[in-house]
Amino acid sequence: MKFLILVKATKDSEAGVMPSEQMFAEMGKYNEELVKAGILLAGEGLHPSNKGARVRFSGTQRTVVDGPFAETKELVAGFWIFQVRSREEAIEWVKRCPNPMLEDSEIEIRQIFAPEDFGEALPPELRAAEDRLREQIEGQTRRA
Repeated sequence: MKFLILVKATKDSEAGVMPSEQMFAEMGKYNEELVKAGILLAGEGLHPSNKGARVRFSGTQRTVVDGPFAETKELVAGFWIFQVRSREEAIEWVKRCPNPMLEDSEIEIRQIFAPEDFGEALPPELRAAEDRLREQIEGQTRRA
């Protein structure tokens, strides 16, 4: 099972305040543990929303909205992708994480859909096309 681990933004992260050297070291150690356990597939910090954009969809219309975005508590400052056996295992790993912010913070855990999660809603020919795309992506990732 794959899980997206979302580090929620704070006023400091949105202001571009960089982590301390100690925080970099603690996070590096935590990331090393994730790699050694074989569960870390990806993980990155994100620039503040003032460097981002959103694309709004309404029928065939597309509207681009430049950041910053007002609701800090709904923004993401970083992420990991874990491959674990269960939601409970993902929770246990997140509980081991150093507090990623200089203040109280929150990390959200969301399971990533796998093709089999869609059941009969995903016809066999579309499932095969999805599998081919995943293989291509994995091949590109290995070459990078």
